[in-house]
Amino acid sequence: MIIHAIVYLHYSIKILNKHGFRISKNDIVDIMKNPDTIINNYENRKMVQKIINDRYFIRIIFTEKRNSKKMIIIYPVKRSRHAG
Repeated sequence: MIIHAIVYLHYSIKILNKHGFRISKNDIVDIMKNPDTIINNYENRKMVQKIINDRYFIRIIFTEKRNSKKMIIIYPVKRSRHAG
């Protein structure tokens, strides 16, 4: 599987780290390959998410074609907002 990173991936990682979310490019690849949840989204987009601690998970939205994935956005979400 080939994962194409968004152009501003390093900037996104820097902002996440600045706000206390210690995440690296390798962590993002791991989330893409081994997510806790995969959700089909609109316009052929998919969303994956993975719990990173007791309060947050990281969500990544991407498009998928054949054997490659192109990330669109990466952001943290509070788990309490989405608890069932």
